[in-house]
Amino acid sequence: MKLLQLLFLACVIGISVCTYSDKKHDTKLNVLLLYMDDLRPQLRAYGHTQALSPNIDALAKNGVTFTNAYCNVAVCGASRASMLTGMRPTKNIFRDYKTFIQEDAPNAITLPQLFKQNGYRVISNGKIYHHLDDRMSDWDEVWRPYAFDKNPDGLSPTDYWQSLWRDYWLPENIAVYKKTNRGPAFESANVSDTTYIDGLMTQKVIRDLEKLKEQDKPFFLTAGFISPHLPFNAPSRYWEAYDREEIKQPYNNFVPKNAPAISISKNNELRQYNGIPPKGVQVSDSTAISLIHGYYATVSYVDALIGTILSKLTELGLDENTVVVLVSDHGFNLQEHTQWAKWTSHRTSMQVPLIISSPFLKQKHNTDALVELVDIYPTLAELCGLSMPERQLEGASLLPIMKREKLKGKDHVFIKNANGYKVKTQRYCYTEFINPENDKIITGTLYDHQNDPDENVNVYDEKAYKEVVEQMHDILYSAYKKNVYGK
Repeated sequence: MKLLQLLFLACVIGISVCTYSDKKHDTKLNVLLLYMDDLRPQLRAYGHTQALSPNIDALAKNGVTFTNAYCNVAVCGASRASMLTGMRPTKNIFRDYKTFIQEDAPNAITLPQLFKQNGYRVISNGKIYHHLDDRMSDWDEVWRPYAFDKNPDGLSPTDYWQSLWRDYWLPENIAVYKKTNRGPAFESANVSDTTYIDGLMTQKVIRDLEKLKEQDKPFFLTAGFISPHLPFNAPSRYWEAYDREEIKQPYNNFVPKNAPAISISKNNELRQYNGIPPKGVQVSDSTAISLIHGYYATVSYVDALIGTILSKLTELGLDENTVVVLVSDHGFNLQEHTQWAKWTSHRTSMQVPLIISSPFLKQKHNTDALVELVDIYPTLAELCGLSMPERQLEGASLLPIMKREKLKGKDHVFIKNANGYKVKTQRYCYTEFINPENDKIITGTLYDHQNDPDENVNVYDEKAYKEVVEQMHDILYSAYKKNVYGK
């Protein structure tokens, strides 16, 4: 391994190690939400060795790491709306990236709104709700780099943000972006950590922590990172932390056996960037390696920023009374099954990292309990002693699992992607693709995660699994009938 890699791994930025206890606390707990975009759980804390993420790994050792956590919909706008309302997607709501909470669930009490109503200082930094102008009154403050700056075209903050979030710094890439409104899918620039948007957002979070330290009020503070979302832009040193020769394409860069065409993504998100071939054409091997390299570089970049935030939290003594949550809105495909990005019917789109650290819980462990993102709302409400809204939340608090390592979690969770309705159990992942016009099943998939964890063979039509298909179908239409029909 290269010396730079060794140095990088050694550079865990000051996260304090303390002995937690279940003691009662008199003051209200603060919450720091580290909200990732497109981060798959391919981290050392999850048993993988490729990505260099020492600060996230250190956080995991200081809390509870959920190794079997799933989003409820694998696209950012809908996933964030679902998690922050505690409500699962249905046929009619939380459908895609264009989702607005204020349109799909206008009467819901959102997670930040709940904290605000209970006397917390509530700040949205970076990308939390997908849309900058969605339910802005839920927060005391909404901030994204550049968004509220004066701009030469007189654009609204939302439109201005949309025009520059891809954030290129190399002159040739800026020129291409201005000319085509697309830009390349990755960039390595010799710039500081504070140059890109996530670096600017991190500096804002640092300033907020310093101010909040002086206030006699608990806080719900967020850091919403763009990375590792496309384009994979990161300072050069994070690219150089990896040996390109050691980066490999996934072994299963093929369509799963017996997989229906409807279950395979056409990689439309990636095709929005310059240098990517048109629909129906695979990227070259060289481009694939560069994309995977860029993804890892952005993971390491954002990991360093997280280290900076957690170091400041400890420096100010706020770690002694702050719950830290690290979570991603969904996973990400790096050419598994020929697919890139998210919004696919495969596990790589839906499995997410989830780490929760509380100073008042002595337990620090990994758990393979089956959980879903709608569980985060009731978990934080219970940890902080807040009364939850009635008849809204569809998840369950994770606090029992955090206290008792051997709990198995849920029997099943629900995931919806476009017209694919999915039930995930510990062993199986079952999907029905349903015609939205007549609610009839078009086709389906069943993957046996015990025998086929990477989902390389669809056994939906195999006789040996007929009974399993019937059981999973029954679960879908009994536990999640409302989600399927939207009624």
